[in-house]
Amino acid sequence: MDTFALIVEIAAALLTLGGVAYGLIALVAARGFERQKITTNGYAPAVSILKPVKGVDARLYAGFESHCKQEYAGEMELVFGVSSLEDEAVAQVARLRVEFPQMNIRLVECPLRLGANGKVSNLAQMLPHAKFEHVVVNDADIAVSPKYLQRVIGPFANEKNGLVTAPYFGVAHGGLWSRLEALGIATDFMAGVLTARKLEGGIKFGLGSTLATTKSALAAIGGFEALVDQLADDYEMGVRMSRAGFGVELAHEVVVTTVPKYSLRGFCEHQLRWARSTRDSRRAGYAGLGVTYVLPWAMLTVISSGCSLWSISLLSVALLLRVAVALNVGVGVLRDGQVLRDLWLIPLRDCFAMFFWVWSYASDVVVWRGERFRLKRGMLEAVKSD
Repeated sequence: MDTFALIVEIAAALLTLGGVAYGLIALVAARGFERQKITTNGYAPAVSILKPVKGVDARLYAGFESHCKQEYAGEMELVFGVSSLEDEAVAQVARLRVEFPQMNIRLVECPLRLGANGKVSNLAQMLPHAKFEHVVVNDADIAVSPKYLQRVIGPFANEKNGLVTAPYFGVAHGGLWSRLEALGIATDFMAGVLTARKLEGGIKFGLGSTLATTKSALAAIGGFEALVDQLADDYEMGVRMSRAGFGVELAHEVVVTTVPKYSLRGFCEHQLRWARSTRDSRRAGYAGLGVTYVLPWAMLTVISSGCSLWSISLLSVALLLRVAVALNVGVGVLRDGQVLRDLWLIPLRDCFAMFFWVWSYASDVVVWRGERFRLKRGMLEAVKSD
């Protein structure tokens, strides 16, 4: 037992040191992103914004409104897509037309289910209705600033770019589980995105918060039809753009999404879907993700060493660095004020994250919008009920 305890102590200490190294890289990556200068030279081509929608939540209409208040020199249109004209969101689109009569707003019914991913299936049916070469896709609940289009379309002044994506944070709508998820997005997930951008010499994947592209670039990777069975369609689009030789850029524009109020079960299902989707998309990188959980490893070091002075000192360093990353990314880059409110929840959130990381290897099954699917190399297969 003494030998086993020593092995655990050494392993936990080494993993903690690995987490410290990761945290330092994340701080450098965040600082580098903030300092990067972006020039658009007034580039403002006509743009079609594609928004697949399903159902209504409390912040949906506010997100719609934000797209109609753009300070953008070029022509633009808003194309909404629904699977059925009976969807509750149809009334919200009608309201938007009344309140913003100067905007070109259209609604497209998308009755076909082309694959397991209903959102991408709708996008494939919406794209032929888009009038312009440049298209922007984002989720229904995304809210943006007045300079959104200017900042996500500007990078296309470089003709080599095929995709522009954007950082984001989530507004928690009540309850511990919602707050933990929002905290994870702002202080862990986006820190990982910036770190990957630093280590890989640029971003090579997309984020569902924003996928700005062109019809030509989309055609080169097989269009939306090639992604209709992908769970992580946003990630996969960026990967395919990069492989096809197009540049992928992370815009200096932070958008806001909604984190709903979860039950414990709903929270677990959502976190596992994210975890297994990431594991399936970036197998090697996901395995290394375990090193990033610096606080759980540092706490295990303290326990396995019998609360030795050196382990407590290491935990103090780990905690200080973890808070520094949270503040630099969550507050400094994303301007998410919720991070300050929920900073005390970081140890709990990180322990849950490590638990889901381990649990993600137990199965390939995910639950998405009430349906069960099995993941196979990023593809979704429906799981038949017994």
